[in-house]
Amino acid sequence: MDDLLQTLPPPLLAELKTAYAQPPRAYHNFGHVQALLQHYRDVAAGPGWQQPLEVLLAVLYHDAIYEAGRGDNEARSAQLAAAGINRWLPDTAVDAARVSALIELTARHGSLDGSSLDADAALFLDSDMAILGAPDAIFDAYDRGIAEEYQGKVPGFLFRLNRRRFLRKVLAQPRIFFSQFFHERYDAQARANLRRVAG
Repeated sequence: MDDLLQTLPPPLLAELKTAYAQPPRAYHNFGHVQALLQHYRDVAAGPGWQQPLEVLLAVLYHDAIYEAGRGDNEARSAQLAAAGINRWLPDTAVDAARVSALIELTARHGSLDGSSLDADAALFLDSDMAILGAPDAIFDAYDRGIAEEYQGKVPGFLFRLNRRRFLRKVLAQPRIFFSQFFHERYDAQARANLRRVAG
């Protein structure tokens, strides 16, 4: 079991793993969470987290509810997080509202102004977007996974149009990553990936 997760109640983790398997997902599954946990560790060893437990819980819950094409996944995941904290961590000082707020920020990827974010929010959002700066093969698998999740939910031409529009919007931003920590590590590769697939 992951060292970061050993301090959490096993029923909480079991509930999360079940949630991430429903419906079957090509990208937004527990493997995605595990990738973010590595970024979480990297930040902890670097600039650090101001609210480490809240960010950890946001990482764990941020895509717990995910149905391609729905606009309320993040809000529903935030509600699940608040309920899970209340149920499984009632005697801790976890700021459940903060966890929910972090999760809800992920609905605004590509349209946020970094100046309105605190350090934890910026680093958390960058962790979620770091896949854009992955090596070509990993990025391409991610891109295929997103397409697979939308297959049958949205007409193919509409998915490709909206996907390209989103990726071009991200590419057009002066900074893809809010934090210097992620900007230095992933910006160049992210821009290369986005130029390659978004045209």
